[in-house]
Amino acid sequence: MNSEPLLDQLIEALRCLPGVGPKSAQRMALHLLERNRDGGRHLSSVLEVAMERIGRCEMCRNLTERDVCQICSNTQRDRSLLCAVESPSDVMAIEQATGYSGLYFVLLGRLSPLDGIGPEDLGLDQLADRLSQDPPGELIIATNPTVEGEATAFYLQRMAQKNGIAVSRIAHGVPLGGELEFTDKSTIAHAFTSRQAVEQ
Repeated sequence: MNSEPLLDQLIEALRCLPGVGPKSAQRMALHLLERNRDGGRHLSSVLEVAMERIGRCEMCRNLTERDVCQICSNTQRDRSLLCAVESPSDVMAIEQATGYSGLYFVLLGRLSPLDGIGPEDLGLDQLADRLSQDPPGELIIATNPTVEGEATAFYLQRMAQKNGIAVSRIAHGVPLGGELEFTDKSTIAHAFTSRQAVEQ
């Protein structure tokens, strides 16, 4: 590339974002420099502050500026419900799409022995303490329907059962508005094995 060294550094820095390759990074950098320098300055200042101030909630491990996040500190939330998710983006998805009013525990991943990710890497010791010291009425497992997600769900289920806590798993299957002929085989198979009785 024949650009100036600082421009090269900006383009390379933008590549740290997921899904941003060399061409996308170049487009972003040129857009900020040619058309939106104020936006670039604002992005820079907010990014710097966010990197310094945003950490993990002491209770649920979600992203927050405080020691305890807004969800955990909200006295209106139902403390009898605890939902285990893989990432902060899962919390956002559930909060935006549902009326769920309970609490969360963010695993920050899923069990994957081949990648060297074990229970201690997911903070399951912290979750175990929480389940024994302040047990919820129900643990809702909302891990993704992957091989690792299912293994993690099974592990969480056993942890909850040791403490006599009811366990539920979010449903997986054919999406609302989807058509069976365009749905992949594993999704259809999972939907059939997880089918529910219809009330009469």
